[in-house]
Amino acid sequence: MTDAAESKPVVNEQSFVTLHYRIRLADSQQVVVSTFEDKPATLQMGAGQLAEGLERCLMGMQAGQRDTFILPASSGYGDTNPDLYRPVSKALLNSYAEEGTTFEPGDFVHFPAPDGGQFAGTVVEDREDSILFDFNHPLAGKRLSFEVQLIGVL
Repeated sequence: MTDAAESKPVVNEQSFVTLHYRIRLADSQQVVVSTFEDKPATLQMGAGQLAEGLERCLMGMQAGQRDTFILPASSGYGDTNPDLYRPVSKALLNSYAEEGTTFEPGDFVHFPAPDGGQFAGTVVEDREDSILFDFNHPLAGKRLSFEVQLIGVL
């Protein structure tokens, strides 16, 4: 006779998973994102839909499992990289922005990428001829709480 737990599929690198999850800042418990109040998410492992460190938490889990993981910054969205603090000239910003647009510290700004995609940065400081942006992921450098309720594994 086979134990029921042994017959459930286990999350691996090629899995599709359906789950509820909640990411919080571990130090303040501020919720960053949660699917618990809405529809669950379905994600393909390894497709970049979750940070690699968050995906590692799911490895080996089975449908029906629920757990909470505390991740240091380096295991979540990485440590803050000081090289990703970059000034952008106001002339360049003004060539893409609508007339009258202002940039205030804390604003999250999207930029066109050469390949047609987008990237984003957070305004840090208004300088004389430029704006200093932080192009790190907004959760870089943050300790995270990652709560998971795994619903299904394919």
